[in-house]
Amino acid sequence: MNDEAVELSNHYIKEKIVGKKSLIDSRHIAISTVNKVDILVSWNFKHIVNFNKIRLYNSVNMKYGYSLLEIRTPREVIYEK
Repeated sequence: MNDEAVELSNHYIKEKIVGKKSLIDSRHIAISTVNKVDILVSWNFKHIVNFNKIRLYNSVNMKYGYSLLEIRTPREVIYEK
């Protein structure tokens, strides 16, 4: 966690993507974004792996000069043979 991620997390809350009670979730997204992870995998369907939320997170990311973040469920990234 660094100042850049804290600031981005605060933007998600100010833009009302999630409320203050979901601070940990917003920080999870911000840390992933700031560190340019390839993909964030989560089972959190309410605040993270949610089509509308993903679009909103990414709109804030773009607004502040960050790349789009790929967010998927574990089932979407498991390779079965």
